[in-house]
Amino acid sequence: MLDLLTERFSKSLSKLRGVRKLTEKQVNDILRDIRMALLEADVDYDVVKSFLKKVRDRAINEDIKNKLSPADSVVLTVYEELTSILGGEKADLKRGVVIFVGLQGTGKTTTIGKLANFLKNQSFKVAVSSTDVRRPAAMLQLQRLAEKVGVPYYSFDEASPVEIATKALERAKKEGVDYLLIDTAGRLHIDEELMEELKRIKEAVKPSEVIYVADAMQGQEALRALKAFHESITLTGVILTKMDGDARGGVALSVKEAIGVPIKFVGVGEKLEDIEIFYPDRIAQRILGLGDLQSLIEKAQQIIPEDEAQVLATRIMMGEFDLEDMLKQIRFIKSMGPLEKILGMIPGVSAELKNLKIDEKKFKKTEAIILSMTKEERRNPKIINMSRKVRIAKGSGTSVGDVNKVLKEYEEMKKMIKRLKGMQGIPKLPRFPFKF
Repeated sequence: MLDLLTERFSKSLSKLRGVRKLTEKQVNDILRDIRMALLEADVDYDVVKSFLKKVRDRAINEDIKNKLSPADSVVLTVYEELTSILGGEKADLKRGVVIFVGLQGTGKTTTIGKLANFLKNQSFKVAVSSTDVRRPAAMLQLQRLAEKVGVPYYSFDEASPVEIATKALERAKKEGVDYLLIDTAGRLHIDEELMEELKRIKEAVKPSEVIYVADAMQGQEALRALKAFHESITLTGVILTKMDGDARGGVALSVKEAIGVPIKFVGVGEKLEDIEIFYPDRIAQRILGLGDLQSLIEKAQQIIPEDEAQVLATRIMMGEFDLEDMLKQIRFIKSMGPLEKILGMIPGVSAELKNLKIDEKKFKKTEAIILSMTKEERRNPKIINMSRKVRIAKGSGTSVGDVNKVLKEYEEMKKMIKRLKGMQGIPKLPRFPFKF
């Protein structure tokens, strides 16, 4: 996500390393690089112009922050201004009726399924309905997504879009639903008929939110459509899809500043779980190559049961780490998603990811080897002699050399854990250039 911007910003700001006194020329040179990066990312021109002016004025005129080098001061300024144009603070989704609008093909129906799943996991009562009577396939798609998520789908035969929305609202009130998510018809282009239908639906149900679903890969084209919808029906928020792909980030950086509408969620994959709250400060950190530890921690908390994490941590600190614990760690990491995405959240690592090759097949091989061992062998690897290694290799479809590598990695992990136990305090992570 936003890899191009991260690479260009990191490269540009790295020119300030070791600089003791900041000159106006140095600031201008850096801002020229940033300007090119933002325009290449398809950020709105007026937004770029305003952003650069604010950064330049602050970098040249403000006193350097206490205990910060000139380089760190510029990074802090860029971070704060990036956070500002991204929206400042996260925008919560208000309870009630949420209408989803947008052009056809942006992933609107799938996004509703993802959001229903997200809200349900937050212990909210959710229901969904579709007013897209022209495309029965879209209604069927949402119904199947609702069944998969485990939330009610409200359908009403031979009813108009406005009637469907009205009846869905009545039923949601009776059933005490927290969020009623309503899908609407999309078009390949904006037309008067579409807008009039949306206005009638909005007037009938008086929604708490009108969310525009945009394809992050469409750049300025998506921004123009978003602006037209906002002028016609007044939007309250935006969800960007396909942020995990080759999205250059232009829409994300332009929406709030250019249109005045906050981004509330982003789609980051094809699975139902692949939707995230949009945090402007965390996105700014990622763009600057500073990682996103908070999101990483939250992701781990969702994946790893707290009791299991406590047991594993206790065993590690007691020096009782065995191959069964190693297997659990591998499975936890695999369930958190692609390693590149996980490492990209760690400070000091994300900027180097482009040159990092991660072979996830190695995890599968290691898992197969450990699973081919008996419980006794996993708990006491010292008993694994050559004949046992041959049996384990055959059972896992690997070689004795592969088994030896896994055992060596296990021993190295045990040594590392012992070193950490012997240290006073916690080993330091790569430092931030300033304190968040």
